[in-house]
Amino acid sequence: MTTTRLFSPITLRGLTIPNRLWMAPMCQYSAPAEGPLTGVPGEWHAQHYGARAVGGVGAIVVEATAVVPEGRITAWDLGLWNDDQVAGHRRLTDFMKEQGVVPVVQLAHAGRKASTNREFLGGQPLDPATDRLGWEVVGPSAIAFDDVLPVPHDLSLVEIAGVVDAFAEASRRAVAAGYQMIEVHAAHGYLVHQFLSPQSNQRTDQYGGSLENRSRLAAEIADAVRAAVGEDYPVMFRLSATDWLEPEGWTTDQTVELTKSLKEHGVDIVHVSTGGNTPWPGAATGPGYQVPFAARVREATGLPTVAVGNITEPAQAEQILVDGQADVVALGRPLLLDPYWGVRASRTLGADEDFPLQYSRAAKSLR
Repeated sequence: MTTTRLFSPITLRGLTIPNRLWMAPMCQYSAPAEGPLTGVPGEWHAQHYGARAVGGVGAIVVEATAVVPEGRITAWDLGLWNDDQVAGHRRLTDFMKEQGVVPVVQLAHAGRKASTNREFLGGQPLDPATDRLGWEVVGPSAIAFDDVLPVPHDLSLVEIAGVVDAFAEASRRAVAAGYQMIEVHAAHGYLVHQFLSPQSNQRTDQYGGSLENRSRLAAEIADAVRAAVGEDYPVMFRLSATDWLEPEGWTTDQTVELTKSLKEHGVDIVHVSTGGNTPWPGAATGPGYQVPFAARVREATGLPTVAVGNITEPAQAEQILVDGQADVVALGRPLLLDPYWGVRASRTLGADEDFPLQYSRAAKSLR
């Protein structure tokens, strides 16, 4: 077998992840929307994540999991806003660990992009005046995402403090649920990103204006999560490196400065994506189009990075790591199409395939 970078381990705060191919978080919008099991992973989640857990990845980042009910993108999102939801998540983490995969959860608050129908059903807003599954949305300022979603209620200082507390409490529950790392969702136009970007944040108090002020919520959440999980537990942030509105919006230079600050606040690794805070894409996509942003952040800050976005081939993923552009590669859509992408990549690169024993007869027959 060949030694590959993609299938070599990485250690964060004493936690060793068996390889550098991770599953990126992708919402399934498949939790119960009402009743005692609201926000709890169900059979779909068990089968969905279970298939990927035996497919060769080193870590699975479970989809956006709301820290408060009104922080859900849709009524069908996962949640960790109460203790009753913990057991359902443990069903996922127990199986992942049995397969040698590190379970990670993305904790999120959707802010002004909340209270919508499921994306695969159109994603239209759910008006609380006419739909019992809708609710009032919030944000840093009373600025709508587009001409379809509603204008959010701008959060008061007391409400902001409540958001920070909610991330801390959800982090405590994540540990109880068996997750071994937390990813704070500060990308893709959701609440923390909304505070970061001057496009969506026009506050005049301590949470608006300067980069330091717009970054304050991210720093407070980082501190609160770290306090909740302790010093030995890895914490990751997902960032959009640009709004694709430079220089008016959130920029790559600001992302570098934020990452330096997050490093001081105990964050161990950043997952670098782009966009999501405006309704237009802003840039043409292509193979690995977001990788240069991960490389820039890594070089400028010294913090490990996760590269993501249109990474589809094993050799491409391997080269990103060999070239030092990132420390980890995350795949999203390719793993939706092929849960066993990692096994195929391992074979292609000549690494140890690590088939589940139950599938070993297939591995032998293919040699």
